[in-house]
Amino acid sequence: MFKKILIANRGEIALRVIRTCKEMGIKTVAVYSTADAESLHVKFADEAVCIGPPPSSESYLKMSNIIAAAEITNADAIHPGYGFLSENAKFSRICEEHNIKFIGASPEMIEKMGDKASAKATMKKAGVPCVPGSDGILESYEQTEKLSIEMGFPVMIKATAGGGGKGMRAVWKLEKLKDAWDSARHEARAAFGNDAMYLEKLIEEPRHIEIQIVGDSTGRACHLSERDCSIQRRHQKLTEETPSPFMTDELRNEMGLAAVRAAEYIKYEGAGTIEFLVDKHRNFYFMEMNTRIQVEHPITEQVIDFDLIREQILVAAGVPISGKNYTPKLHSIECRINAEDPYNDFRPSPGKITTLHAPGGHGVRLDTHVYSGYTIPPNYDSMIAKLITTAQTRDEAISKMKRALDEFVIEGIKTTIPFHRQLMDHPDYLAGNYTTKFMESFKMEAPVED
Repeated sequence: MFKKILIANRGEIALRVIRTCKEMGIKTVAVYSTADAESLHVKFADEAVCIGPPPSSESYLKMSNIIAAAEITNADAIHPGYGFLSENAKFSRICEEHNIKFIGASPEMIEKMGDKASAKATMKKAGVPCVPGSDGILESYEQTEKLSIEMGFPVMIKATAGGGGKGMRAVWKLEKLKDAWDSARHEARAAFGNDAMYLEKLIEEPRHIEIQIVGDSTGRACHLSERDCSIQRRHQKLTEETPSPFMTDELRNEMGLAAVRAAEYIKYEGAGTIEFLVDKHRNFYFMEMNTRIQVEHPITEQVIDFDLIREQILVAAGVPISGKNYTPKLHSIECRINAEDPYNDFRPSPGKITTLHAPGGHGVRLDTHVYSGYTIPPNYDSMIAKLITTAQTRDEAISKMKRALDEFVIEGIKTTIPFHRQLMDHPDYLAGNYTTKFMESFKMEAPVED
């Protein structure tokens, strides 16, 4: 087992990893930018190393600084969390070269599954259902037009190096195809330095449902059931739940087995998710694979009583998995609390938290790195907390979330707490009747004046 793990991340996920390491008797090293000097992950780790100024490119993405921090503290493993370098093949390879265990996917696995076109080709070979579309990268607009006509509109043009919704265009008729092709390539080139495109049939009324998997060094994998991540804004998830209200036992079994088949086909080692689009007829299609821990992993932990970070560390240390597939026995919901103003188009709201009162009680979990007096820097993702409620049924979990949101007080900045509180009363959400298009018609009610 590892003696000391450096967490190459910040905020709540760094604190989350530190907590499990402490329970396992493993020493921890936090890294931080000068903007994060007062963050809780810095205070709770056994050691902390400043790795640069606030910009991510000069700190949390600066591989040489992170490796140097690991070497001077004698860390024998690095946990990357999510985001930043968690799916960076070069960083995974550099860790190998320095005899530091990267608690994540191998560089070869990241390269194989990180490119969406090659990932789709791999999944086809594994026998996993895929969205109809181009075989690999599109070579020209003419090819795109020909395929679009053959498949029938609507279609989706996607950047092969895409993420966060960039380089994606939905096209409903031929006359709009050329403009969409040009603008998607331009956006992808600016965002990723890569304007390679592929084409897929657009799935109507889609739900975004992911299957949590874990694989070990023997080539075995298991799944830990599903999470419904359909409520999104600009392709960024806002809330998640498990089990999905759209799921049936038969569909869960089929999707779970498909995810395990995918993981075992590529001999995946570590925790990851197989992401699917599910249409209104409950046909499911492979979308992508995330070769890291997910933001929303706590809801899976809650419904099956399973520490996913602990499992990541054990697998990285060579411990085989149990091989058991899990079915949720409870219901859990996660609301991502962002420092954003939901009444003003979710505009970021960094600044000093003057008052914070955290909710509590049975079935309430709060993952956060902030506290009263903490200043949220403007340099990073706006998520400051994850509020999770767990109960015997979905209705009970929603009622518990309403109560917890009412208790959650953060003053000094704007947050998305009011959005989530209104969401929990929305009739379509209450009925489990939502798709990835839900936010297109959602309207915030005016704030109540004091």
